[in-house]
Amino acid sequence: MSGNGRRSLPEGTNVSYQRIDRISEQVRREVDLIIREHLSDPRIKGTFSITRVEVARDLACAKVYVSILEPEHRVPMMKALQSAAGFVRHELGRRMIIRHAPEIFFEEDHNIEYGIHIASVLRQVQAEEVADDKRSTQ
Repeated sequence: MSGNGRRSLPEGTNVSYQRIDRISEQVRREVDLIIREHLSDPRIKGTFSITRVEVARDLACAKVYVSILEPEHRVPMMKALQSAAGFVRHELGRRMIIRHAPEIFFEEDHNIEYGIHIASVLRQVQAEEVADDKRSTQ
C-alpha cells in the first residue's frame, strides 16, 4: 500500500482496485434487478439474494454468488440462472457504461444459510443455559 491509502497495482495493471469494487457492486445490483424483473423462468422462485459479485480485473468475467434459502429450489434455480447467463450478460451490457459486459458465471453461496444455522444453534444453547439456571436455583 502506498502512502496515500491506495493499494499499489502490479506492473501492467490499468484498472484500480477501487474501480473494480465499484463495478462489482454495480454488477451485483443490476444482475439482481435483471433476475427479478426480466427473467420469467418458472424455476426462479423462492427466497434468494445476490450476495456478492467478483469481477475480474480485466473485466472479462464476473462470478455472481447467489444464496437460495429453500433447499428444494437450489438445483433448479441454479440451472435456470446458468441457462440465462447469456441474456443476463446482454442486459448488463445495455445497462452499464462499460466497453464489454463481463461473461457471467453463477455460483451458489451458502453464507446466509450458514448464518441462519449458527443463529439457530446459539438460540438452542441459550435456551439450554436458561433451563440449567432454573434447575440450579431450585
